[in-house]
Amino acid sequence: MSGGEVAGLIVAVFWAILVSFLAVVLVRLAQTLKQATRLVADVTEQAVPLLGEATEAVRSAHTQLDRVDNITADVQEVTANASALSSTVASTFGGPLVKVAAFGYGVRRAVGLRGREDDGGGARSRADAARGKVIVGTAIPAGRRGSRRTRGKG
Repeated sequence: MSGGEVAGLIVAVFWAILVSFLAVVLVRLAQTLKQATRLVADVTEQAVPLLGEATEAVRSAHTQLDRVDNITADVQEVTANASALSSTVASTFGGPLVKVAAFGYGVRRAVGLRGREDDGGGARSRADAARGKVIVGTAIPAGRRGSRRTRGKG
């Protein structure tokens, strides 16, 4: 065998190993593509019903949102009507009711003052002083003068 034949034989063996390696790679690639195709088919089978259910859920949610929007609009209208009614009632009855209340207070006050004048004022003014009311011309009791000075110290 000559040098050229040995070189040809080495190249042929190398070529056979390369072809065998490429055949193994192609077979594995084909298996991977088959599994990927099967996976895509399974996902498609499961995704289509899920997408249908999701579409139905979105439609239902949209319907419910439309109902809530209508309810919100009705509540807003009722609130506006209640506010208008409240302001109408306040303007219609508010002024006269305040006047009636003020008149009633004035009558009670006048009747109370008239009752004091009938008593002579002696017993009533001492009771008022004991409750802490200021009456012009009366002196502060001695016990109260000292308590104010010591209160802040402690």
